[in-house]
Amino acid sequence: MTVSTQTWTHIWQTVLIVVVAIAVWVIGRWLIRRWSARLQQRLEATGELEQKARAQRLATVARTASAVLFILVVVVGVATALAVWGIPIGPLVASLSVVGIAIGIGAQDLVKDVIAGLFVIAEDQYAIGDVVELAGVSGSVEEIRLRTTVLRGLDGSVNHVPNGEVRVATNLTYEYSRVVVDISVAYEEPLDRALEVIGEITAAFGADPEWSAALVGEPSVLGVNALGDSGVVIRVLFTTDPDLRWQVEREFLRRAKNGLDAEGIEIPYPHVTVDRRDDRS
Repeated sequence: MTVSTQTWTHIWQTVLIVVVAIAVWVIGRWLIRRWSARLQQRLEATGELEQKARAQRLATVARTASAVLFILVVVVGVATALAVWGIPIGPLVASLSVVGIAIGIGAQDLVKDVIAGLFVIAEDQYAIGDVVELAGVSGSVEEIRLRTTVLRGLDGSVNHVPNGEVRVATNLTYEYSRVVVDISVAYEEPLDRALEVIGEITAAFGADPEWSAALVGEPSVLGVNALGDSGVVIRVLFTTDPDLRWQVEREFLRRAKNGLDAEGIEIPYPHVTVDRRDDRS
């Protein structure tokens, strides 16, 4: 059986297409990895972001770009090879479009999660180690993936939150945190004296070398915030290092309780009065 010259031409053209496609894929993947490595080195040198979080983001973006490049190379290569052999690709494209629509309808949640994940990575909404609240679940971010974000709860539980389910992402530890402490004192206590004592406790806490490094700026007593059911609520505000906000709040509450007790200022608590009446009297 003799192979015609035209067939050999088609074979060589197909081989050339395959070689070019492989070359484009290899060079493109190399360029993506090189870009990712250089960008990571630049950010590490400037200290703009936490290294582990940035490394994972760049790796995710690089994987996504590589996958998109691979799909484009395969699609263009196959279409070009079919055109070389004279096979009409119109019906094939129409058939693939129908299949693609069916798959898209069935995998719409997956597509939504992936697209949302790309925006999370691109917009830098949160990083590894941040404490966030996503879709009603709160915890520390352990992994940021294209489809899901992995959160570790305070009790050690691991939650996989689909990115497409997140309508509002609340980052509790982005750049700095605010600690708002409300302290209630009894109505019977002299208010101005209570404000003075709380101000002294707050100033001493802000001047303590052990804790001043965790604060951003000076803490402040905002004043009376509310007249509650059982006491007057005084509000204190701290701006803190995001990773130390809860430690700061716990330590200040401890000092506030001890300081108010030492000055004899009562912190109100619920009272229950039982009226025991003797119906026989």
